[in-house]
Amino acid sequence: MTDSPAVIKLLNGCVDLHCHSGPNPFPRRIDHAEAGKDGERLGMRGVLVKSHHHNTVMDLLAMRDRLAKISTPVFGGITLNSMVGGINPQAVAMSLRMGGRAVWFPTFSAGRHIDCHPEGVGFPTASVEVPSSRVDIHQDNAELIPEVHEVLDLVKESGAMVTGGHMETESITQLFAAAKDKGVTRMLLNHPDYVIGADEAKCRELVGYGAFVEHETGFYDPEGTKKWDPKILLDWIEKIGPEHTVIASDLGQKDRPLPVDSYIRVATALLDLGLDERSLRQIFCDNPAFLLGLDD
Repeated sequence: MTDSPAVIKLLNGCVDLHCHSGPNPFPRRIDHAEAGKDGERLGMRGVLVKSHHHNTVMDLLAMRDRLAKISTPVFGGITLNSMVGGINPQAVAMSLRMGGRAVWFPTFSAGRHIDCHPEGVGFPTASVEVPSSRVDIHQDNAELIPEVHEVLDLVKESGAMVTGGHMETESITQLFAAAKDKGVTRMLLNHPDYVIGADEAKCRELVGYGAFVEHETGFYDPEGTKKWDPKILLDWIEKIGPEHTVIASDLGQKDRPLPVDSYIRVATALLDLGLDERSLRQIFCDNPAFLLGLDD
């Protein structure tokens, strides 16, 4: 398939909130600077790089000389898995105050993720043995632990984005309710139909707290690993609304498509299925730019 100049023009200024570039214990196709260079092909306004294992802000500071030569800015954040001490306000404060734009609540350490992948099924072999243990956000009485509130206060202070990670839907609901009460305005639900298991009703409930719902091109790309039918994605967009929907890549891994190639293929498929151009720009460009704080 030849890339359409019209599609490339429509995607100009898009933002990727879910790039898995390296360094990382898992094999990666590109590093963070290369992710930014890839983004230049679409004039991307920003790429947010995510690791399940460490604070990516420090990676970017170490790469600043390379990144300074790239027109697409690259941003980092921290995921609250056991590798960083779980729900660790001090680690969050360091990440955000050094330029981080996102806090992902537990992914690999979430109970829901562990239940779905008890032996790490579906994930590549790490270059080193990575220690991991379950991280919970609740006290024995089912209330949120104090550290969750400390983290949300830091998110509010910095204007960063918070996501529910790979937690079960009721934990994400409790987290987003608390975030809304504190005045947090940037909340994101990652891939509702992968691991998390959020149906339409639950997504609508979370949107009511101010959250956006993210879907990944890597799942719908015909050259990706899952090859889900783009009609499913269009159905999600129509049910939840483009004003509440975000498209990201969830790519950067070895032997998977480059994020920009995947963006072009999935955007083309959505347009061919009848998605209007305004909605396409809203979900690829406008909504993720807001979540990354690019319009402040």
